[in-house]
Amino acid sequence: MKHTLRWITLGSLFFFMTIAAGAVIAMAGGRPLPMAVTFVSTLACFLFSLLHAGQHLGWRPALVLLGLCFAIALLFESLGVATGWVYGPYHYSAQLGPKFLGLVPYLIPLAWFMMMYPSYLMARRLLPLLRLRCGSGLALAALAGLIMTGWDMTMDPLMVQSGRWVWEVNGAYFGVPVHNFIGWWATTFVTFGLFLLLFPAQKEVPAQASQTDWERWAYLSYFVTGASNAAAAALSGLGGPALVGVFSMAPWLLLAWRVSLPEKTKES
Repeated sequence: MKHTLRWITLGSLFFFMTIAAGAVIAMAGGRPLPMAVTFVSTLACFLFSLLHAGQHLGWRPALVLLGLCFAIALLFESLGVATGWVYGPYHYSAQLGPKFLGLVPYLIPLAWFMMMYPSYLMARRLLPLLRLRCGSGLALAALAGLIMTGWDMTMDPLMVQSGRWVWEVNGAYFGVPVHNFIGWWATTFVTFGLFLLLFPAQKEVPAQASQTDWERWAYLSYFVTGASNAAAAALSGLGGPALVGVFSMAPWLLLAWRVSLPEKTKES
């Protein structure tokens, strides 16, 4: 059963990778992408993150993390759309499907979780390298927020251009308010701050080599999401956000991958 679940987990990741690669190829060929691509790719990556978290963190912590992420993201996003607080004044179009209270598409909290999870794993791996106290839940939550927000540097301008949501102000960052990125960091920080209060043992990196090897698949999901978004942005004429996204995501990914390698591999 364990091996079967792992194959299903990896299958969902490879399915997501195939969709992401196909979408970029289609854009390079000048073909429009149907809305279904966004739904299917998000659900596939979400499924991978959930299944991976259940096996890597334990099912109880994973489901609590999912509940916290869904509730906090939905609360903060709803507050943001209704009042302009948290992220700035914006609203969602009808492209992303049914909305909670007519404000936030239900797909959005799933997208938060699919990227919060690998951001957390990388932050946990990097905390000792950055000489931050390993047992500090606040430091871990803060670092996870930075890694997560790196994704939005490319994703937000791209989604605005494609009409997924609309900013009601002309922000300083390619039309996006800088305040938005503070809100992204705060959403992730609050989520993991609460999670680590409930599960303080999750601050520590697993010692087993097999767990480390398994963890890198989550890093790969972060890479594929960021790379496909950067490629899509570049193909859409958003070279600036694409370049910023590369520099805001790649260092975390490369460092986490490097730190997680066995000592012999590092030396060679």
